[in-house]
Amino acid sequence: MALKDDLENQVGAIFGAAWTTRNGQVVPAPDDLKFSNDAVKLTGTVLYADLSQSTAMVETKKPEFAAEVYKCYLHCAAKIVKSQGGVITSYDGDRIMAVYIGDKKNTRAVKTGLKINWACKNIIQPALNKPWKTDYILKHTVGIDTSDLFVARTGVRGDNDLVWVGRAANWAAKLSDLPDTHPTWITAAIHNNLDSEARIAGDGRNMWEKMTWTANNNEEIYRSNFWWSL
Repeated sequence: MALKDDLENQVGAIFGAAWTTRNGQVVPAPDDLKFSNDAVKLTGTVLYADLSQSTAMVETKKPEFAAEVYKCYLHCAAKIVKSQGGVITSYDGDRIMAVYIGDKKNTRAVKTGLKINWACKNIIQPALNKPWKTDYILKHTVGIDTSDLFVARTGVRGDNDLVWVGRAANWAAKLSDLPDTHPTWITAAIHNNLDSEARIAGDGRNMWEKMTWTANNNEEIYRSNFWWSL
């Protein structure tokens, strides 16, 4: 079959077929879904952790240095995600996406972000300064939101992944692009459903500053430069 005919047939099948959906109790993997219009619905909290200024780093530093920074940041982020019960759903260059469902999903996601901030300052930065003797300062941003999600399988056999449709996947990614002066950004939906331990520091200070997201219809969001020690 010619490529044109194959693409027309597949696109027609996707637009013409009814969807089969079910409520999910766990974060799905690609093999849990069919290539047909098959989807899992769930309510989840999405976290994006993104290394800042990676393009400038790649252009100005040795490739070995950039690769080591990537590897260390993604390794620490992944381990912390898993320690808080999150499920890693993708790696995308210099960032990681994770999904949390179930009890205290918002608090667990926020603690992940705060712990990644601590790891950057107290584990990765001191370690990279030893062999490289550099003025490079590792900066990053974590974005977190929660919403209903519609999860489907996309791609072709042998080369496929999941597509996450829903506000949280979109907004968390956009929040991770906000200024790294404050490494953790969350929506009001997250902030308003946090346990007190993730809102108020041990000395009584509010860990979050309310902001207006002017680029996104003036939505209420919150930012923090606090961290959570490991």
